[in-house]
Amino acid sequence: MSKLYVVGIGPGKFEGMTHEAARALKESDVIVGYTVYVDLVKDHFPDKAFLTTPMRREVERVELALAEAAKGQTVAMVCSGDAGVYGMSGLIEELAEKYPGVEVVTVPGVSAVLSGAAILGAPLMHDFAVISLSDLMTPWATIEKRLRAAAGADFVICLYNPSSHKRKDYLQRACDIVLEAASPETVCGVARNIGREGETTQVMTLRELRDTEVDMFSTVFIGNSQTQIIHGKMVTPRGYDHD
Repeated sequence: MSKLYVVGIGPGKFEGMTHEAARALKESDVIVGYTVYVDLVKDHFPDKAFLTTPMRREVERVELALAEAAKGQTVAMVCSGDAGVYGMSGLIEELAEKYPGVEVVTVPGVSAVLSGAAILGAPLMHDFAVISLSDLMTPWATIEKRLRAAAGADFVICLYNPSSHKRKDYLQRACDIVLEAASPETVCGVARNIGREGETTQVMTLRELRDTEVDMFSTVFIGNSQTQIIHGKMVTPRGYDHD
């Protein structure tokens, strides 16, 4: 049976990839992916064949990978972060039934919610929610409902896709919804270019976050009522007793 690996390559740098992910790419004959993600691994696997498609060509990309695997080749579809968190593994599982001779193997990776939290401090030590602000797949009314519910339940909230050229005010709109339930002094953080050149972090209040400019390479963290700034880091205490 032919094999298609769906590989989460982590935040970007080779060192952030799991050993299992690196092994899957080494075993593959062909590596397929969005151009930006393929460029992150190309130098480390120069003997492979590479096939890419631009953004928003996800179905075409998956069909391409499955077709290559159906030829008898071992193929890897690369995704940033984790392939199962806003990645390609779901779509591949949906379309793979048309290719019964292809075995799909998902290889997990480090998602931005985890790698971003690591460079900000320890914001996810208690319950949290991850919400994408992109309304390409989800109506904004549904996103609003999820934001309102998460804020009302005092979750730490991690926001993916917080802004784009067409959605410049979406983070501001999201902050306004969270402010219905949360204090303006709630501790927040922004992680940019995680694990890549130009990596930066900022820690601020929710009031300040509302007017902060972010982009698609930013991951935003909104703390809960217990989140603190400790030595410049964003920390949500787990609740352990200590002196």
